[in-house]
Amino acid sequence: MIPVFDGHNDLLFRLLQDPARREAIFLAGEGKGHLDLPRMRAAGFAGGFFAIYLPSPTAHDDADYQARMENPPYILPLPDLIPFADAILPAITLAGHLLWMERESGGTLKICRTAAELRDCLASGTIAAIMHMEGAEAIDESLDALHVFHAIGLRSLGPVWSRPTIFGHGVPFAFPSSPDTGPGLTDAGQRLVRECNRLKIMLDLSHMNEAGFNDVARLSDAPLVATHSNAHALCPSSRNLTDRQLAMIRDSGGMVGLNFSVSFLRPDGRRIAETGWDAILRQMDHLLRQVGEDHLGFGSDYDGCTTPDVIGDVTGLPRLLQALADHGYDRPLLEKLAHRNWLALLDRTL
Repeated sequence: MIPVFDGHNDLLFRLLQDPARREAIFLAGEGKGHLDLPRMRAAGFAGGFFAIYLPSPTAHDDADYQARMENPPYILPLPDLIPFADAILPAITLAGHLLWMERESGGTLKICRTAAELRDCLASGTIAAIMHMEGAEAIDESLDALHVFHAIGLRSLGPVWSRPTIFGHGVPFAFPSSPDTGPGLTDAGQRLVRECNRLKIMLDLSHMNEAGFNDVARLSDAPLVATHSNAHALCPSSRNLTDRQLAMIRDSGGMVGLNFSVSFLRPDGRRIAETGWDAILRQMDHLLRQVGEDHLGFGSDYDGCTTPDVIGDVTGLPRLLQALADHGYDRPLLEKLAHRNWLALLDRTL
């Protein structure tokens, strides 16, 4: 079984929603959601980016939004900014859940702070967790909180989710739509980019609008990374990357993680699970042509999206690799896509 290192998941958010049952959700596993420890180990899940994500008061998986995303076209309004004072406690709580997972996993999961630790985990079969922040609401303008989270273990950060922060403007969920939806980074956002570069915190561009993407590309001295995004040419969602952006990522030595969300895979943008291999294979082929075989991996968005029913939860990863093999991808390429490219990227960024 080829181990898979994944660019993005929202398991911590499930624990935030039901903290009293986190042992059952993560350690024992109930077969609900996409991830738990038993299924990770059974599926060859080598690790990935575990997101600190704060929900908006009106969630994008509410019934009205769900219905609209099932039947494009749609433009969902950007949620309001979440003030730092409201964000810091739940963000610390989410980080605490990841620390708890490490403590209670019996040595089967480790939070990695360096590329060397990540490689050691892969060699030993230990699940490697990178602490990621999806939307920087819990970072204050002084950036003191950035240093606090870095000391805890934060090694990856997206300045925005799909809502504004004091650092920039997230891209709204819209289909069909260009990613060019608003202004770029604020002055504070520019300082955040420079400080993340200095601390070796990887910057994730997946929820940035095009102007913000361009600003990071101009300011950052690190490879450009979109941990969970797809090709706009095949699925014209505001959340997907244009061929121009993909070329910029490739030329920077960066990385794209294929998002399993059907909303960003399907040519019609519909949020329905009844989605076969064709949409996935077409995205993979296009992304390979645009960024090359050294700059592509997986960024599932497990526990944060509707996945194709042919993949389902984490136990679908071997099926995905088999579908790619049947499509003509050889084993060396599959190993690059499954984990080697992410490891090489993190060698260059951490």
